[in-house]
Amino acid sequence: MYHSSYIAAAEDDCTVARATEWRALDQAVKLLETARPTGSASRETIEAIAFVGRLWTLLIEDLANSDNALPEALRASLISIGLFALRQGELLRLGQSEDFDSIIDVNRMIRDGLA
Repeated sequence: MYHSSYIAAAEDDCTVARATEWRALDQAVKLLETARPTGSASRETIEAIAFVGRLWTLLIEDLANSDNALPEALRASLISIGLFALRQGELLRLGQSEDFDSIIDVNRMIRDGLA
């Protein structure tokens, strides 16, 4: 049986991880909101999309790891959302879309779910 200090440490690790993920998603939202009025060809958009791409790549890698404790169906759903964010970011980067709202909304929704 696990000692209560091990359980408390695991819960603390989970709380820290969620807070870190929340801050990273919040930063993504802020960068995208700043970039939106500048258009898809701007330096702000390129920087925002690069950040979102790195963030979701890391999240997807973590979600795909068999050691991830989230239920498999939830992990699969979050991976799908992450792939959408990556695709939408690429369309913005290539100037094939001006739809900042959908990628902002997705990141905001996931961020708010962590609160």
